[in-house]
Amino acid sequence: MPQHDRPHPRRRARGTRTALAALAGALLLGACSSPGAPPAAAPAASPLPTAATTPGGTLLVADFGADTVTFVDPEHGAVGSVPVGRAPYGLVVGADGRAWVATAEGVAVVDTRTRTRQALIPYRTTGTGPVTGGEYRGGGMGIALSPDGAHAYAGVNVPGTTGVLEVIDTAKREVTAVVPVGRRPFDVDVSRDGAEVYVTGHDSFDVTVVPVGPDGTGGTGAGAAPVRPRRIEVAPYGTQGGLASWLKPHYAVVRPADGMLLLPFEGERLAVVDPRTGRTTVEEMTADTHQHGATVTADGRLLVVGTGAVEPGKGKGPSLTVRSPDGSERVYPLDGPHEDVAVSRDGRTAYVTGGYTRDGYWNGITVVDLDSGNSRRLAAGSRPLGIAVLG
Repeated sequence: MPQHDRPHPRRRARGTRTALAALAGALLLGACSSPGAPPAAAPAASPLPTAATTPGGTLLVADFGADTVTFVDPEHGAVGSVPVGRAPYGLVVGADGRAWVATAEGVAVVDTRTRTRQALIPYRTTGTGPVTGGEYRGGGMGIALSPDGAHAYAGVNVPGTTGVLEVIDTAKREVTAVVPVGRRPFDVDVSRDGAEVYVTGHDSFDVTVVPVGPDGTGGTGAGAAPVRPRRIEVAPYGTQGGLASWLKPHYAVVRPADGMLLLPFEGERLAVVDPRTGRTTVEEMTADTHQHGATVTADGRLLVVGTGAVEPGKGKGPSLTVRSPDGSERVYPLDGPHEDVAVSRDGRTAYVTGGYTRDGYWNGITVVDLDSGNSRRLAAGSRPLGIAVLG
């Protein structure tokens, strides 16, 4: 078990759930993995033609166990892969069909329509260590796009210290600003109006709010107006365990109705964070499982991936929670650990990646019907983490 994610002795105070239903916390990051877990063998994918046409609804996953992204037919499985760079983690796709993929060595730009890598933009940050794989590797983790697609925001892990947010001009394909954030920036989100970027620091129990300047950048870029990032601690269980705690923020979502940040913890507590005031309240959750990936549907349902109990007998198994805006939940069991989740355009189907960042990952996606909870498995890439549905 890795040093920073050992179970904390104060982990479960079940009797306090109701009293905590108006308390604290919010933000993202996450993954609690064994540093040396070997990647499992990936199923062979068909080679892609150089001028392929990608139909809408195709899935794109980041192959953390390989140096590729894989295109996945949601009915039949993997249809081919494209090299992008070492150990890709998160990805995001713009309205123009270009995918931005955070790898250990830079941000790759992939044209999803022709299925070709167009560029690999190196990070400006030094000290990220050797280009390698594994959960603790340096380099890009969470990544997001501005609403207009003009800027990409990559959270970059700098092992042993705080991370940074690198701002990329998507037209110039270069880093234009660097902003200090928390430790191991697992997730990056953007406000609906594009005025703020939210970076979840897994190992620092926080979310960093980065204001966006008039030119869409901030930080130390040439000509960029200085910004003053704000740190919001998100720790509904406290921070006493430090790096050894399991009870840290992993992934966050921006609630469509009001712009609040939602960060799930342990299938027990949902931290609802107001990024404007820094105030956090806590609502009860019911899955009773260690939680990682999250997304939100257009109608405001929160989907959260449960990875299983962190200690035998102290929690339930892997699951997908579907939480309605009124707080009611349906919890669908999953077969084995998973990491991240995306939802179909019609909001009826969830796609949950099997490339869990701890032990027990597998090379595929579970497809879940959100009305019935029925699920099926697809072969998809090598330890897939980040996932997007192509338009």
